[in-house]
Parts: sequence; structure tokens; C-alpha cells
Amino acid sequence: MSWEGWIIFAVFWVVFVTTPGPNAVNCIQNGMTHGFRRALWGVLGILTQATLFLLLSAAGVTALLAQAPEAFFWGKLIGAAFLVFLGVRGWLNAAKPVTPRHVSAHSIYGRAFLIATINIKSVAGYFAAFTQFVQPDIPVWLQMWIIMPTALVITTLSYTGFTAIGAGLGRAAIGAVLNVWVRRVMALCFIIYGVLLGSASTPGRA
Repeated sequence: MSWEGWIIFAVFWVVFVTTPGPNAVNCIQNGMTHGFRRALWGVLGILTQATLFLLLSAAGVTALLAQAPEAFFWGKLIGAAFLVFLGVRGWLNAAKPVTPRHVSAHSIYGRAFLIATINIKSVAGYFAAFTQFVQPDIPVWLQMWIIMPTALVITTLSYTGFTAIGAGLGRAAIGAVLNVWVRRVMALCFIIYGVLLGSASTPGRA
């Protein structure tokens, strides 16, 4: 990958991971609920998904999935239903007092990994990255030595930032009414993303 190609890829990836989506909303929620340090387990879940998708993309699996309409259709419906479920549950629980409760790191990690995996933006993004930025005349695994560190560092910085925003909101002395509405906005975002996911078309197709 040339220097110019790397710059273009890095800019694309910055836009890809900083555009607010389900991952960002989940990071903000985790930061508000669990505090910055504990919520970083959620960032680790996203990084695990990113690493997995990058490797699968390099192996051509993501491109094959994007071209399998039936598998894509059922996958997006399951993902959409899960996001809507999270949103509805969050909306119903928003008015309830926030009581400290222990949530395992495994639970935070697993939820973040699942949300990242079912996110159609991920499939579309990785598909775009490997069709637009990988040079066909150079072995793909040699290019991965540049692509993976770049993508993972940018992803880490982005979602750590969203987590910090959530932790800051959690520490702020906001009133009970505002706290309820912040939580409802986060819940509504999940519902909207679920609806958008369910109505999305297969990447590369009309």
C-alpha cells in the first residue's frame, strides 16, 4: 500500500468509526453506567469484532457474505430485532432509579461484541475497505500488516472517546429528569438503528 493509499484508507476509517452508530451509543451507555475504566471492556469487545472482521475480510468471507442475499436478509433481521429489543428495554427502564449493581466484565464485553457483530455498518464498511483500498497486485496478507494496526488504533481511539463522553455524563451532577431523558435518547437511538438495519439493502446491491 502506497503512502497516499494509506492516508486515504486512514481518513476513510476515521469517518467509518467516528460516525455515531450502535457501537458509539453502547460505549456512551457503558461509560454512564459503569464508569470509564470498567466500560473499557466494551471497547475490547468492539476491538475483538474488528480484528475478526478484518481477518475474515482478508480471507474473502465478508465479500462472500455481502453477496449472499438470503443469509444477509436473515442476519439483518436478527440484528434489527436485537437492537430494537435493547432500545425498548432501555426506554422502559429509563424512568427507574439507577441502582448500583454489579455487572461482570464478561457481560459488558459480550454485549459490546454482539452489538458490533450484528451492525450492518460493519459488514458494509469492511466490504468497502477491501474492495476499494486493497491492491490486487500485492498479496493481501502483506497489506494486512499496514491495514490492521491502522484500523485497530483508530477504532480504539474513537470508541475510547465515546466511552469517556459517557463516563463524563455519568459523573456530571445532572438532575433526575435530565438523566431520564438522556437514557431515553440512548434507547431511542437503538430503536432507530434497529429499524434502519432491518430496512437496509445488501451492500453492493440496490
